[in-house]
Amino acid sequence: MLILFVGDIVGSPGRIILKDHLADIVEQRKIDLAIVNCENAASGFGITPRLADELFAAGADVLTGGNHIWDRKEIMDYFPHQPRLLRPANFPDGLPGSGLYIGSARNGTRYAVLNLQGRTFMAPIDCPFRTAERELARIPPDVKVILVDMHAETTSEKQAMGWFLDGKVSAVVGTHTHVATSDARVLPNGSAFITDVGMTGPHDSIIGMTKEPIIQRFLSSLPARFEVAEADVQMHAVLIDVDETSGHSRSIETLVVRSD
Repeated sequence: MLILFVGDIVGSPGRIILKDHLADIVEQRKIDLAIVNCENAASGFGITPRLADELFAAGADVLTGGNHIWDRKEIMDYFPHQPRLLRPANFPDGLPGSGLYIGSARNGTRYAVLNLQGRTFMAPIDCPFRTAERELARIPPDVKVILVDMHAETTSEKQAMGWFLDGKVSAVVGTHTHVATSDARVLPNGSAFITDVGMTGPHDSIIGMTKEPIIQRFLSSLPARFEVAEADVQMHAVLIDVDETSGHSRSIETLVVRSD
């Protein structure tokens, strides 16, 4: 079973390159499941119902989120109607939406996607490690293919989650920092891992935003308005080959697509 996971979509440049290339990648690579992190899709901050529908129409099977998933208030009423849009499972109880989705892939294999958020240098929400244990216990035992999006600031917290879940899930992929790492590998007990997939958006930028306001903010410490950049648009993703019988991964490789 082949899974494609696409790193954080940033603004309209990220959405456009995804729409231009995702369907072709799914067809040519014979992808069984396409997962996309969408939390920066709306001008770099959050996601709206219309944009979520656009990403699903472009070929995404599941959308994962992170700390910016709440930035557009209209998404609150959308969560109950679209279970394939996830937000981190370790936010407090009572919030709309879910951090876990169980579905069937194109090849008929049942799968689960779990969305978690780190706490180091981020909001002090519930423990992602304990939440992972709780949510994995909810997954039926016949569902062997499980992918975890660990949306976190520090490399150490994402790597800790990878080792914590090694052998318990098919893959742990890191998101949030928008800078791809070069450590894609299969851990000893069969879980594919990468610290950060990278971003899908403009790379002539600072993590997707125009450079000058961010540089000035570092120089002055004053607030600045951030806007999505436009140049050098790239889609960063990983391809994960999973044995659907055992749920263990055979391989993980990075994929970079550049705009025409």
